[in-house]
Amino acid sequence: MKPIFANLNARNRRQLLDLRQQAQTDKAPRVALRLQAILLSVDRHTPPQIARMLHVHRTRVHDWVRLWNDHGVDGLKEGHRCGRPAQLTAAQRLQLHDLIESGPVAYGLNTGVWTSPLIAALIAEEFGVAYHPGHVRRLLHRIGLSVQRPTTRLVQADPPAQRQWTRYTYPNLKKKPKPKGR
Repeated sequence: MKPIFANLNARNRRQLLDLRQQAQTDKAPRVALRLQAILLSVDRHTPPQIARMLHVHRTRVHDWVRLWNDHGVDGLKEGHRCGRPAQLTAAQRLQLHDLIESGPVAYGLNTGVWTSPLIAALIAEEFGVAYHPGHVRRLLHRIGLSVQRPTTRLVQADPPAQRQWTRYTYPNLKKKPKPKGR
């Protein structure tokens, strides 16, 4: 099989070097890697050689060179990774934001704190969409909220007694290293 090489003239080479530099300063390492692969291909390195040098799979190099030859710089730019479509519409996310902001007591729960499983159950009940509790955190972040963790403290504790225990009793409870020697 005949190796495929990138097409490039001398004027475009300087532009390609500038683009690679810009990709590195813009913190786009994947684009910089692709541009480096094209530069190596122009220098007549074969795709398997380039793959070994850049520590990527050789089929990736074939794809990058083909995209470069077909579309130029636009073929190497980062595309939008769409992923799975959102299950809640923008209006539903806004409604969820309002429900969470009003608090769990206003929703009819007898707890003062929202938890991920509670919010997942709320979403399932209100919108008929199942969310994993772990994904609820990402959803909260996307709608401008964050997970709040309550601090644990004893409600009926006596602060002076706590200070005394921390200062005097606790250090005496801690294990001390045994003396060295036999």
